[in-house]
Amino acid sequence: MSTESAAAITGDIAIALSFLAALGFGIGQVRSANRDRRERLTIETVRAMQTRQLAEHFQRIGSQDLPSTFSALRALPADEQVSIIHYAQQMEMLGLMVYDGMIELALVERTLGDYVGFSWEKYKSFTYDRRKEDPYLNEYFEWLAKRLDDYMRSNPRTPAYATTGAQSELR
Repeated sequence: MSTESAAAITGDIAIALSFLAALGFGIGQVRSANRDRRERLTIETVRAMQTRQLAEHFQRIGSQDLPSTFSALRALPADEQVSIIHYAQQMEMLGLMVYDGMIELALVERTLGDYVGFSWEKYKSFTYDRRKEDPYLNEYFEWLAKRLDDYMRSNPRTPAYATTGAQSELR
């Protein structure tokens, strides 16, 4: 084998190895960017759920019954209708994000717990009534409530106050 042939083969191998290294680095960067994007979305979702407006709705829904029909909902004062509809939209979007794998169901369980299911029980009567015209109304809200209930039954956890420390310390 001539020196030129050996140099050409060595050059080809170096180019191939450089390509593989660049490909590996690129894949790592894409994975890191996806993880960062998911973490930012999770943080923003949690922040969006921690508003005074949502707390007021939690209080309202816990202390009174919601209408059983859509027409009864429409008979409420406008500000109450807006609050009820806004909360349903938040739960719908949260359910859609869990459904699409954008945020984890475990996070919803840890931040809202069974309140999603409690809320769904209050909402389902007038939602089912309205689904006669719109079969997709609150579909991801309902899906999330059912999925969360199943998850909580099959994955019971010890409350944080009853554990010895942060989960991150255990890693």
